[in-house]
Amino acid sequence: MDKKRTLRQRIRLAVQLCFTAVTNGYVQGFVTGRIFSGPSKAYCVPGLNCYSCPGALGACPLGSLQAVLSSRDYRFAAYVLGFLMIVGAFFGRFVCGWLCPFGLIQDLLYKVPFVKKLRALPGDRFLRWLKYVLLVGFVILLPLFAVDAVGLGSPWFCKWICPSGTLLGGWPLALINEGLRSALGFLFAWKSALLILIILLSILVYRPFCRYLCPLGAIYGLFNPIALYRFRVDREKCTSCGACRKACKLDIPVWEKPNSIECIRCGACLDVCPEQALSSTLARNRCVHTREDANS
Repeated sequence: MDKKRTLRQRIRLAVQLCFTAVTNGYVQGFVTGRIFSGPSKAYCVPGLNCYSCPGALGACPLGSLQAVLSSRDYRFAAYVLGFLMIVGAFFGRFVCGWLCPFGLIQDLLYKVPFVKKLRALPGDRFLRWLKYVLLVGFVILLPLFAVDAVGLGSPWFCKWICPSGTLLGGWPLALINEGLRSALGFLFAWKSALLILIILLSILVYRPFCRYLCPLGAIYGLFNPIALYRFRVDREKCTSCGACRKACKLDIPVWEKPNSIECIRCGACLDVCPEQALSSTLARNRCVHTREDANS
């Protein structure tokens, strides 16, 4: 079982590294400090992938959605919404666990040794709702209604919060571009402080940004119970021993909620079940799935 778990996690890490390299592979951008502006920038990639990152070859769905909503010419993002719905319907938060570059960064930070790791932050039950507040407020409502004199809005989440954009875009560009450094002000300092806080928290607790702040994860999580890729529990085999929850770094009671909206599909629970009562919908031998699972 340990070998199986190690193999799955090694495969996941390899997929994360490869996807990050593919979607942020414009090496010349990091050398010259210039943002890639080729035709692929018109298309979204599944995870957080800041448009302003020097190496980014595609666009972030959240950034694209805000760009449309804040425009004075468009108010409905048919392509972006369609993209989010299709990806969500197939994968749910599998994107968070396997494909998002900032998710990979948090995974690596959590491996940094610390005196004591936390299962969750104090107030976890309420903090988990923050990402939905940010989704509604900063991604949708503010770009739509907080407009200037000529009717243009602003990408509020990208501008004021997104740590991925600061880490992969803001910091590299400021380091490379001397002229840009002289123009940095309060906004850059605020986002840098926020990023540093998230980095420190990522060492202490597993994926704090994904848990509490990421609107993209909030969207994908809504699809978890109905996505093509789901988890199943064989109620005849399950003994409710809690091994799956103990292995889950997000502290999800998997035997009760195999398709929780918080689950990032890392697969750790699948590897540790002593009764092999857990499986995915893509496994060859599918487990029996009860009506209670369908509602979880």
